[in-house]
Amino acid sequence: MPSRGMIFSAARPLLFALDGERAHGLTIDALAAWGAVGTPFGGRSRDPRLATRVAGLEFANPIGLAAGVDKDGHAIDGFFGLGFGSVEIGTLTPLPQAGNPKPRLFRLVEDKAVVNRMGFNNGGIGAALPRVARAKRGGVLGINVGANKDATDRIADYVHGVSRAAAVADYITINISSPNTPGLRDLQHGSALADLLAAADAARRVGDRQPPLFLKVAPDLELPAIDDIARAAIEHRIDALIVSNTTIERPFGLASPRKAEAGGLSGAPLAPLARTRLADFRIATGATLPLISAGGIATGAEAYRRILAGASLVQLYSGLVYEGPGLPRRLCGELSKLLARDGFANVAEAVGKG
Repeated sequence: MPSRGMIFSAARPLLFALDGERAHGLTIDALAAWGAVGTPFGGRSRDPRLATRVAGLEFANPIGLAAGVDKDGHAIDGFFGLGFGSVEIGTLTPLPQAGNPKPRLFRLVEDKAVVNRMGFNNGGIGAALPRVARAKRGGVLGINVGANKDATDRIADYVHGVSRAAAVADYITINISSPNTPGLRDLQHGSALADLLAAADAARRVGDRQPPLFLKVAPDLELPAIDDIARAAIEHRIDALIVSNTTIERPFGLASPRKAEAGGLSGAPLAPLARTRLADFRIATGATLPLISAGGIATGAEAYRRILAGASLVQLYSGLVYEGPGLPRRLCGELSKLLARDGFANVAEAVGKG
C-alpha cells in the first residue's frame, strides 16, 4: 500500500491547483471515507513515552488536531487514523450559518502560512452531535463551541453549545478568540469574560457528566489582558487554556502577495508569537493550569520546544496543509526520540523544563 507521504506528494499539485476551501473540502471527504472503512493509514502511536494525562483525560500522545479543520465532525475517525492523540471539532454554533463570503481561505505558499476569514461556517451543533455519537473515537474528542454572528445574547449561545456538547464530548472548548466574527474577542475581557465562564461552568454539568472545560484565547493580547484572562480562568475552574488562535497581525518579512488578505494568519509565521504567548500564559497562571500550544507547529523539534516551554499538549492546523497527512505520526516519532535523548520517561516530565 502506498505510504501517506507518497499519496500526499502525488495529490499535492492537484490540491494546490484548486481554491483552498475546495481542496480542504475534498480532503475532509477523503478522510471521512477512509475512516468509514477502518482508517487504512493505521491508528495512534502506542509509545508509552508519549502517553500523558491532562485535565483528568488520558491522551495516547500529545499531538492534537486543532478546531477549524473538521468543523462539522465529518472525518473524526479518519483524523484519529492519522495518529492524532486528540481531535477537536468545531467551532459549532447553536444555529447553522454560512460564514463569510467566499473566497475566504488563502494559502500563503511562500510563507508556509494560511489566512482565513471563514466566520464560523458550520451546520450547527444539532447536526454534528449525531456524527459524534456514531464515531469510533480512537482517542480524546473535544468539541469547540461558539456564538452565532447575529446572536443577541452570545453568552446564551455558549451555554447552549456547552450543555449540548457536555453529553458526548471528552472536553469542551469555549472559543472567544476568532478574529472573523465581529466583536467576539470582546468576550476575552472584564465582566463579559467572568459572566461567560461562570455560565459555561454551570452549563457543563449534565446528569452525572461534567467534562473538562477549555478556553481558547487569541495571540493578539497585551500583558494586562493576559493576566486578567489567567485570573478569570483559574477562578471559574477552567481546566486548560489553548494558546492560541490565528493572529490579525502580519509579521515582517511575509513574501506572499496574499499577505494583505483580511483574516487570521496561521502557519509558520505565527510560531514566534505563539511561543511568546505560551510563555506569557505560563507566567500569568503560575504554571497552575495546563496549557495547550497551537500555531506554527510542523516538526517534532517545535512540538518539543513548546512542551519544554510549558505546554502539556500541542495542536496542528496549517502544518497539515504543507506537510500532509503523515505529519502527526512523524511528529510522534520525532518527539519520542527527543524525549529519550534528554532522559525524560514521558511527556509530563518534560513540561516546563526548558
